[in-house]
Amino acid sequence: MYCREELVSQIIEYGTLCGRKNFSPGYSGNISARFEDGMLITTSGSSNGFLKEDNIVYIDFCGNSKEEGKRPSSEKFLHIEIYKKRQDINFIIHVHSPYLSSFASAGKDLMAPVMAENVFYFGGIPLAKYALPSTMELVENTAKYFDEYDAVLMENHGFIVASNTIHDAYMKLELAESYAQVVLNTSILGGAKVLGKKQAKEILDLRK
Repeated sequence: MYCREELVSQIIEYGTLCGRKNFSPGYSGNISARFEDGMLITTSGSSNGFLKEDNIVYIDFCGNSKEEGKRPSSEKFLHIEIYKKRQDINFIIHVHSPYLSSFASAGKDLMAPVMAENVFYFGGIPLAKYALPSTMELVENTAKYFDEYDAVLMENHGFIVASNTIHDAYMKLELAESYAQVVLNTSILGGAKVLGKKQAKEILDLRK
């Protein structure tokens, strides 16, 4: 497992990428990594795209900061619940990227099998029902989807993705944002040509 310095470096590196790609405009979003008996998470009010070492805090799985003077992201309990639910997950990225947030704000999921790569990597991207950010209702509405999926749209909010490595989580974020853009573009062309159940199953079977 990575030491703290390595995890902090990775969070900063991929947070910077999120900023460069406009996946985390302004102060939006947060990133975390499983660490020891808790996790490292970005601090409240920090910007994914401009993270420094001081913007990352160690907290336990009760949500308590273990570093005086550092306040963790207000979405800490969502991260905690996902880590508790899935032992295979070590990193979580939450963003408000424009195309994915457009679907979330329109109340539309990305479950339809439109592109083979996205069917393979996601199966689908469900939409979690809206709840006030930072509340336990939001945690309950969103975390339950991680029983089956690795990425979820949050209604009128944004997008969250989790994986065993931060590189994989980020790559899936790029894929999902591009997918949302393609689906939106197809609406201009009269709508996407959706793959059939048999075709989608054939793609999912490639995972085995």
